[in-house]
Amino acid sequence: MTPTQLFPRFYAALLALLPAAGAAESTPRYDVIVYGGTSGGVVAAVQAARLKASVLLIEPGQHLGGLTSGGLGATDFGHPDSIGGISREFYRRVKQYYANPAAWKYEKPGDYRSHRHDPAADVMFHFEPHVAEKIYREMVREAGVTVVFGERLELKRGVEKVGPEIRSLTMESGRRFAGRMFIDATYEGDVMAKAGVTYTVGRESSATYGEPKNGNQWRHMRERPRPVGHDFFRAVDPYVRPGDPSSGTIFGVPAAGAGIEGAADHSVQAYCFRLCLTDVPENRAPWPKPADYDPARYELLLRYLTSRKPLPEWPSAPEEIEHPVLGRSLLAVPPVVIMPNRKSDSNTKGAVSFNLIGGNYDYPDGDHATRERIFREHVSWQQGLCWFVANDPRVPADYREAMKAWGPARDEFPDTGHWPHQLYIREARRMVGAFVMRQQVCEGTESVPDPVGCGSYTMDSHNVRRYIDEHGFVRNEGTLGMPVKTPYGISYRSLIPKKEQCTNLLVPVCISASHVVYGSMRMEPVFMVLGQSAATAAVQALAARTAVQDIPYPALRDALRRDGQVLAVTTSKTEARKR
Repeated sequence: MTPTQLFPRFYAALLALLPAAGAAESTPRYDVIVYGGTSGGVVAAVQAARLKASVLLIEPGQHLGGLTSGGLGATDFGHPDSIGGISREFYRRVKQYYANPAAWKYEKPGDYRSHRHDPAADVMFHFEPHVAEKIYREMVREAGVTVVFGERLELKRGVEKVGPEIRSLTMESGRRFAGRMFIDATYEGDVMAKAGVTYTVGRESSATYGEPKNGNQWRHMRERPRPVGHDFFRAVDPYVRPGDPSSGTIFGVPAAGAGIEGAADHSVQAYCFRLCLTDVPENRAPWPKPADYDPARYELLLRYLTSRKPLPEWPSAPEEIEHPVLGRSLLAVPPVVIMPNRKSDSNTKGAVSFNLIGGNYDYPDGDHATRERIFREHVSWQQGLCWFVANDPRVPADYREAMKAWGPARDEFPDTGHWPHQLYIREARRMVGAFVMRQQVCEGTESVPDPVGCGSYTMDSHNVRRYIDEHGFVRNEGTLGMPVKTPYGISYRSLIPKKEQCTNLLVPVCISASHVVYGSMRMEPVFMVLGQSAATAAVQALAARTAVQDIPYPALRDALRRDGQVLAVTTSKTEARKR
């Protein structure tokens, strides 16, 4: 019987038998080091600790939970039955929290309504940001995980390797942390990249993996029967002096054309902050006005809101343009996605909104200073947009009036001025690992033999760029929204590098997937699922004294099932909705 077949009873004993390499060093050595306190990182650390490994969780910031505690309280979950293990445990804890009447300060529990909330379910997928972080901190504390906050990887020489094996991570402060197994759970994939693992940024061509919806999709977007989602509904002139290309373009519009359909590029789907707003006066903060506010930056939005000219292919497009902050239905009623206690999870809405399209291209491979600059630019853009819509007299009155009832929630994000601490990094680097998840897997024409979790959300990408069409109008490009018919398995090999590149690293967030498939897999519950699976694999590799590429899949599969992971779902989404 192999060591991994003894899982989990003898893990502690097996780990204790491992050579105490580094014992003579001043630097303590951990069995598992998790870099990144995202939702996936927290769950990875908790799982490894529950398996009796010594665990260090390093979070560059001051908060745990990444986007889950950073404003995305309206969980995108796809098929609810595809979420198992610690991920489901988290959402059960959310349900338990709100079962306490004391949790409801600004409304009664029976008054809470949301179109995606099922009161009869064992889980709750909608929650306030501070509740999510509270639960994550409890889980980490209960598991006995050592957490270090405020330490960022030194990006030039911060990853020490001997051959294909990582030995330690060094922070900007000079602190060094040695480990046997490493899990990169950041949205950026810095440990992965600095360990010499192959990765990609941007979109592959449609020919790279035989994916019709990858690459430049300008023609696909314009051949729709009607505009949807984040398309422009009306014609907007892009030039400073309308009709005069020599005057240059207004802010947010590059002087570029449509390009080649299906071609690869380095464009990255847009980022924004998920705002937690409220209409409760005593809990509502005023809209912040950035110090560098410039109304000229919102000329594109103003022209769009006031345009009455139809686009050539959509002459009968809807008359109403959705509110750029509150959403289409919010001109008269509360935000589309309502959280408990009269709060919202407000995402980007429409063609010109929170997303700073094109403002993030340098982020994935940027150094810390570059990323800080981009972070500040996104704060300035989004705060300025909210201020503009609420206060500029040129904005149609219906849009301005709708904004006056809402503002940032005072009891959220107190240390960052009620503004989310986490930028929504929808996509950065993506590993090119032992297996690349492709569109064919999502669509069910291919399957994987080694699933360690399931994906089920729509293949979803926000716009990646703007261009000027042949008629001289502004267009968005890059939105995808292709439904997944049934949940699909996520390959273990998409979590690990090629063996020759690194043998003791797992990557559950910047996973090995094409741009199209990453749009489906980039959901917070999936990151948690994959974080747990990565940690289980790491501890099995430690116990067997082998590379992460060489652990026997049957043993990993059995361990995951014992811990409640869902590796296959047989019911359809339609059946799930009926229950």
